[in-house]
Amino acid sequence: MAIPVIDFSAWTNHAGKDQRQAVSKELVKACREVGFAYIINHGVPQDAVDHAFAISKRFYDLPQEEKMKAPHPPGWAHHRGYSSPGLQRVSAVLAKEDDEALVNKLRSVTDCKESYEIGSDENPDQPNIWLPQSSLDDFRPFMTQFYWTCFNAASDILRALSLGLDLEEEESLLRLHSGHYNQLRLLHYPPIPARAIEEGSMARMPAHTDWSSMTMLFQDDCGGLEIEDPNVLGKFIPAEPMKGALVMNVGDLLMRWSNDYLKSTSHRVTLPPLQDRFSGDERLTRARYSIVYFLTTDPDLLIECLPACVDEDNPAKYEPITQRDYAAMRARVQY
Repeated sequence: MAIPVIDFSAWTNHAGKDQRQAVSKELVKACREVGFAYIINHGVPQDAVDHAFAISKRFYDLPQEEKMKAPHPPGWAHHRGYSSPGLQRVSAVLAKEDDEALVNKLRSVTDCKESYEIGSDENPDQPNIWLPQSSLDDFRPFMTQFYWTCFNAASDILRALSLGLDLEEEESLLRLHSGHYNQLRLLHYPPIPARAIEEGSMARMPAHTDWSSMTMLFQDDCGGLEIEDPNVLGKFIPAEPMKGALVMNVGDLLMRWSNDYLKSTSHRVTLPPLQDRFSGDERLTRARYSIVYFLTTDPDLLIECLPACVDEDNPAKYEPITQRDYAAMRARVQY
């Protein structure tokens, strides 16, 4: 299985409808069969991506006491600010009353990463927790701008998916996304002994699916991202870094919204695939940086299976739900 590469220039260059339609059908095919795609010419300028990585590295190079001036609050409800290594646990388990034993087992493995979460300053539910300006002068203004640059690109992807699904205008996927409830995540995976991952005592990020509408990922050149082959469960293939491309994948909410027509595929971050990406006798992994943009619907709008994805032979599989209720169901297991 190969991850499709989709050239989005028909959208970013405002090409004619036929060209956009062709790209849209290609995107839907990738999301239906694989759940992942590389997108090139996506509309996020490369110099902005490079600067975002540079600022992210400067942030993670700060002393721990400086980073802790913008701490992630306890629990899952307010998902902003800095999370130190091991705070977040990622898993594919749904939050249910009877899953405590499995949750505790998953939490026994340390996720060796640190993150910083940013949202819209106009999100009333989750106000941003900004680093004091004295620590990094340009951090807040640049990341605020980058957040909205990513949303513009995500909006084009949603428009393309809507066209590729032959949705009517009133069914457009973009209509429930104002942009104020998305999440920009800066990730740093510090160097750790490869043996710790191989023995299972630590993980970079275990296999999971995303529970937003859609994810856009920018990678550095380290490697380690793998996606599960939808046709061979348990087999993971590398999603090697591709310069100038973002990695797009379907989230669980969009899979539910499309009545399982689009696929939310399990993925993980593990050891870099090449042995020369280790150093020293302890085989330390290289540090890895990535930037993730999670796109989600406004919290109190009802998500119902799209009429275009429902018929007599394929009735709706899911009851309507708001993103707020869905997120609460999923988030308890992570903290």
